[in-house]
Amino acid sequence: MDCKKIYKSLFFLILFFSASALYAQQTVITGTVTDAGNKQTLPSVSISFTGTTTGTTADVNGKYRLVTSNQEYKQIKVSFLGYKDAFLAVVPGKEQVINVRLFPASQQLNEVVVKSGKKPKYRNKDNPAVELIRKVIENKEKNRPEAYDYVEYKEYDKMMFALSNVSAQFSDRKFFRKYKFILDNRDSSLVPGKSLLPIYLDEKLQQVYYRKNPEKTREDITGQKSVNYGPGIDNEGLTQYFKHLYNKVDIYTNNVFLITSQFLSPISDNSPNYYKYFIADTIVDAHNNKLVKLDFTPRNSTDVLFEGSIYITLDGNYAVQKCDLTINKHININFIRSMNVNLEFQQNPDGRYHLSKSTTIADFGASKKDAKSGLFGIRAITYSNYVVNKPHPDTTYQGSQYAELSDEVKHRPESFWQENRPDTLRTAEAKVYKNIDSLRNMPSFKRTVDIATLLLAGYKGFGKFELGPANTFYSFNPVEGFRLRVGGRTTPELSKRYYFETYAAYGFKDERWKYFLSATYSLNDKSIYRFPQNYIRASFQRDTKIPGANLQFVQEDNFLLSFKRGVNDKFLYNDFYRFDYVHELQSHFSYAAGFKKWTQEPAGSLYFDNIINDLPNSIHHLTTTELTASVRWAPHEQFYQGKIYRIPIPNKYPAFELDYASGIKGLFAGEYNYQKLDFRADKRFYFSQLGYADINASAGKIFGSVPYPLLTIHRANQTYAYDIDSYNLMNFLEFVSDKYASFRIDQHFSGFFFNKIPLLKKLKWRETASVKVLYGGLSDQNNPSIHPSLYQLPVGADGVPITYTLGKTPYVEGSVGIENIFKFIRIDFVKRFTYLDQPNVAQWGLRTRLKFDF
Repeated sequence: MDCKKIYKSLFFLILFFSASALYAQQTVITGTVTDAGNKQTLPSVSISFTGTTTGTTADVNGKYRLVTSNQEYKQIKVSFLGYKDAFLAVVPGKEQVINVRLFPASQQLNEVVVKSGKKPKYRNKDNPAVELIRKVIENKEKNRPEAYDYVEYKEYDKMMFALSNVSAQFSDRKFFRKYKFILDNRDSSLVPGKSLLPIYLDEKLQQVYYRKNPEKTREDITGQKSVNYGPGIDNEGLTQYFKHLYNKVDIYTNNVFLITSQFLSPISDNSPNYYKYFIADTIVDAHNNKLVKLDFTPRNSTDVLFEGSIYITLDGNYAVQKCDLTINKHININFIRSMNVNLEFQQNPDGRYHLSKSTTIADFGASKKDAKSGLFGIRAITYSNYVVNKPHPDTTYQGSQYAELSDEVKHRPESFWQENRPDTLRTAEAKVYKNIDSLRNMPSFKRTVDIATLLLAGYKGFGKFELGPANTFYSFNPVEGFRLRVGGRTTPELSKRYYFETYAAYGFKDERWKYFLSATYSLNDKSIYRFPQNYIRASFQRDTKIPGANLQFVQEDNFLLSFKRGVNDKFLYNDFYRFDYVHELQSHFSYAAGFKKWTQEPAGSLYFDNIINDLPNSIHHLTTTELTASVRWAPHEQFYQGKIYRIPIPNKYPAFELDYASGIKGLFAGEYNYQKLDFRADKRFYFSQLGYADINASAGKIFGSVPYPLLTIHRANQTYAYDIDSYNLMNFLEFVSDKYASFRIDQHFSGFFFNKIPLLKKLKWRETASVKVLYGGLSDQNNPSIHPSLYQLPVGADGVPITYTLGKTPYVEGSVGIENIFKFIRIDFVKRFTYLDQPNVAQWGLRTRLKFDF
């Protein structure tokens, strides 16, 4: 007899039965919750084991899955606002299906309602649920981690996105057969009723240290791992954008930021004015702590509020021990079918609680009514090894939290992750890294990315060089007539340090060539388009420009911007010789220095002339030589990286910028001495239910005597597109100043008013309003009416002035608008309030803007 075979067989038998016994010990309950009357499924229903906090929430289709290994749990409780609680027996250690029918609670009160004729009115006064929530609010500060002098913990952050319910008919198409290894990697057990196909996974492990005085938080990232789709897709930008949508949830703050919206916390300082609270149950947890389950719902279902349940301790701390949050389906948010947030807290040795796990789940789709296919995202954060009031040397809290990750941190072996993950990856999740690595090397996928890049970013790649941008190939204007342009730039495949960019354009009316050439050298061995930038660049440009036109995020020869209102035939031919040095730090402080030689030649109906000996004198061109410097600080700034530009991801932090330029007469034919200072500050303010406002304040001054082309030509916009930073009813070259101060506020109400109007709320439109105020002036030394030797301000063919200076009255324009029309269109009615007596002035107008948002 072979003893080894016997031992091996016994080993596998023991292993098999141990696994079977372990599985048998688990109680697995699945089912669907429906309304007993109309048989409709009920979403977001709370299902828990009776007398415990172990539970789950039904999904948008009313399906749920509840698992436990505790053999003492023999009953589940199913509760939902407006319905009677249901209690159902379960068989411990078995997998079972329990479908639940809930009866409306109003059935219990039918006789009372008939007799009284009135439904009892909800009141805050003498309401024990409201009195309890006020106790929670009073004790918020002592229950936050920041109440401790020192805190440290280990944080594991996992984010996964998956396609949901991809049909077999779709995956069986001939085109997708080559991607079968991707399409077969599905998970049907994570969410009841959904087949998930993981396409994105990001994991991060870090040690966090907090010190109260002086306050400092340091995050030491010890490992980070993410799928990589290749150079055609900005993987880091995707990660930042996804985490921006799935912000960390702190229930103790007044507002919770999720999916670009700000939700009022159910325990915010003024939450009783917006929420209704109901005491649902009193339970005792596994540690013999008495808790109150408090259900809450919005007073107005269209406001940006949560609904759900919180579990509150009755030990005198009134801390949150557990929290389940869902968003109401009536909220004015695009592309979100459902969203759930689950927060779990653990008790510290001193009796207080800390957050131990946060799970945010969202179901995305083009339509809320179609609950079939779409995108499903989960962010799960686990907090462990929680230690309080343990001080460390000052060096532990020092250093920048923006330090770039080392290759070792970004390429940890799988053994590291197996040791440090709090939970094992699901089978489908574990395969996604390898599958995406295989996908990005497939020629067909690379071609698809190339086509998408051309359509979205406007560039067509050819390996070491890419051609574009496509939207500038053809345009037209009054000076050049039809304009054709072709250009491109090198890619990192040629070099990660050297970059070249060029274009050539030809105007068929002025019969002139325009061109641009730049050479850039990266000083940090990274793409010059990625944060943090650190490069030197030399460039030359010969091209046309409208004085005062500087539109946001678009190029002026974009075909769509060829369509303009009014007269716009005053151009400049510019020659720019530039040398620039840019250095961004990980702290988001940056500085730059440069040299610029600028020659301006009037074009179209624009001219340069002055008065010499009482006679007009025509000037062919103006040349200046400048040395420039600038500093910028934008704390916590994040970007979504594009091919042509990078787009800042809005947040609550300000951005400050100071620019300085010094003109030097006699240096490379420079004609004037002057100094110029410009300052701007930008900040987004969130107002909870009233949406948010983008506010800008700017100011500038020129020191020295200069002609009008060197003055501040205020940013005008004669296109039909609404531009945030420009004055949309100001004409090009209408106002010049040598000192100015401006203020702009762009308020987005997020549907606060429309949501309360029965017909409008179905359209999901959102209100906007803006005000722009500009103060400016011209000192005597730069006034050509006092000093005729200065360039005269332009006049029209009829001799009427077209360029003015601002007096004591500011330039003011405002707008009211509607955004989220068809989910991406904004239309503004713009009104100009001052300087209406000037010629060719538009007092009002309609402007549009494309904006994708949730």
